[in-house]
Amino acid sequence: MKSLVLSENVVSTKWRVLFGATLVLTYAAANAANAADFSAPNMVVISPTITTSGQPTEQALKALSKHGFEAVIFLVPPGVESNVAGEDGIVKRQGMEFVHIPIKFGEPTAGHYAAFEAAMKRLSKQKVLVHCEINLRASSMVFLYRAIALKDDPNRAYESVAKVWSPRGPWKSFIQEMLTSNAIKFEPH
Repeated sequence: MKSLVLSENVVSTKWRVLFGATLVLTYAAANAANAADFSAPNMVVISPTITTSGQPTEQALKALSKHGFEAVIFLVPPGVESNVAGEDGIVKRQGMEFVHIPIKFGEPTAGHYAAFEAAMKRLSKQKVLVHCEINLRASSMVFLYRAIALKDDPNRAYESVAKVWSPRGPWKSFIQEMLTSNAIKFEPH
């Protein structure tokens, strides 16, 4: 009789394991399907509340709130070919905030950073997507925000930039100037 009880427990445990594995696989498949409607070039998840990327498609923009985003900061000037027409309306119709800080690619300024920092501080309790065309502006501005405003270790914060690019020219100079003016010793590579 004892062995019968043991085998029933073994069977019961096997069914629980099988059922649990089925739930995990079903959940993973559902998340993969949901993730398929939100993708963007060079997407980097910085934290639970900050993601950077290149230009999402119109479909991806329409799915942002479904993925928990509450705000978008867009860093590209009007008229750039890759922009999605009506992005601000797409975002706002989802009840999200849309912030546009147009930065010409070769001309970042301290004023752009100040506007970006103010927006990030105001949205600090929300899940935010910061994006530009291919995540060069976005990754750089978020790096500066993390290093300057959040006082994150610049080496660690720069890892998210290095996943996307190595700033050169005006962007490298801009990053160095912003760090130096805030007494942060770090050399972008």
